[in-house]
Amino acid sequence: MIPFKKHIPNTITCCNLIAGCIAIVYAFYGKQDTALLFILIGAGFDFFDGMVARLLHVSSPIGKELDSLADDITFGAAPAMMIFTLMSQMEYPTAIEPIAKYLPFTAFIIAAFSALRLAKFNLDERQTTSFIGLPTPANALFWGSLIVGAGERIATIPHAYIFILILIAVTCWLLVAEIPMFALKFKQWGWKGNEVRYLFVLSCIPILLIFGISGFALIIAWYVMLSAFTQKS
Repeated sequence: MIPFKKHIPNTITCCNLIAGCIAIVYAFYGKQDTALLFILIGAGFDFFDGMVARLLHVSSPIGKELDSLADDITFGAAPAMMIFTLMSQMEYPTAIEPIAKYLPFTAFIIAAFSALRLAKFNLDERQTTSFIGLPTPANALFWGSLIVGAGERIATIPHAYIFILILIAVTCWLLVAEIPMFALKFKQWGWKGNEVRYLFVLSCIPILLIFGISGFALIIAWYVMLSAFTQKS
């Protein structure tokens, strides 16, 4: 068993990648809730691969690169496919009919910016205890919960495609923006030094109770705003 322990974290990372691939398939067929479920499963694997690597003392450069590749599938391509499917179901004004069939493909800009964000993260030594820019799992959760919780309603709103295009542009910018964002990592459980984290966690509870799954999108928006006001650049 010992000779194989170095492969355990990478195996978990590959499970993340496979979950992302499955999410893409379900999103393509319009099963958005199942797609979100597999994104969340992928996030679980993403959480544990680094933890296991540290516990087994088998961290490696290839594991870091593999992790980024898996993350771009699960947190970049999968939510992009969910957006693509949503935009493919929308009704577009007659005036833009010639380009309407191409608009859903703008969703995949999310995957490109997610890859850029992950590449920057690998090289940026400032992000050991916090983040610079929106983490890709948070972006994926924002889009996934928005689409599952409110996608059907959004699709019926006239000119909703404008709203989605603006959101794509904003979230792509947030992925690579030089905006410090706090991490939910507690070095100690006391209030001092963790004020922002406790405020965020406690405020999430009523949001979820009121808005249900759509609340996760609001929570990510709140996370960005709270980071912008409390974190020093």
